[in-house]
Amino acid sequence: MIDKLHSLLAFSLILSTAAFATANPGPSKVDSKFYEVRIYHPTPGKYAEIVDRFRQYTTKIFEKHGMENIGYWTPTDTSRKELIYILAYPSREARDASWKAFGSDPEWKAVVAKTEANGKLVDHVDQIFMTESDISPKIKVGQKSPERTFELRTYTPAPDKLPNLLTRFRDHTIKLFSKHGMTNIGYWVTEEKDQTVQPKLVYILAHPSEAEGKQHFEEFRKDPKWVVAKAESEKGGPLTTKVESVYMKPTDYSPIK
Repeated sequence: MIDKLHSLLAFSLILSTAAFATANPGPSKVDSKFYEVRIYHPTPGKYAEIVDRFRQYTTKIFEKHGMENIGYWTPTDTSRKELIYILAYPSREARDASWKAFGSDPEWKAVVAKTEANGKLVDHVDQIFMTESDISPKIKVGQKSPERTFELRTYTPAPDKLPNLLTRFRDHTIKLFSKHGMTNIGYWVTEEKDQTVQPKLVYILAHPSEAEGKQHFEEFRKDPKWVVAKAESEKGGPLTTKVESVYMKPTDYSPIK
């Protein structure tokens, strides 16, 4: 009888432990990949040509050299002649090696000679180096129908406030975004060249449209739970000094749509 009682108690303990583990999963493993946002500013009159060169040639040669195409977008504000894209690499060292190999590839050199016979296509390129934050969902490429509008948001934290900002996103913001119809695509923390500069938070949301994205943000800002969370987290002062937002449409060749 005692042996049966011990067996029942042991079995109950196993079930309780399993239930607790299911209800309280540990933190998801952070992707160790190294990410880069690249923003291309074409020379005057060459916007369509630079977008097309990526379509026909560049993305394929990137893949050849171990670069992972994540997403390609153009701003919905058509006055901004920019091509914005994200690549992923196994590491920073792999990134540097891939770009070196890409730049010296005879196939790429032939493409440049062909597409720039009438002049350079790119005026300059902005780069943002990043690693995935532990608050990020798993970053997945894929297409949704109907096509979505994306929003690239960059937060400059107040001095020494990045940990507080990430905590607020982890505990409140991300859940409330989902509640208000916004899809969390990915969250990253920048790697700054100047080590004295605090990293920024960069993230991408998906919306049914730009208009709905702006409407959902207004609803989010008025949500009583957000009002309380914001007030509680900013008792010692604001967590950000600057917030930047760019609404974007995916190119036809973007892995994420």
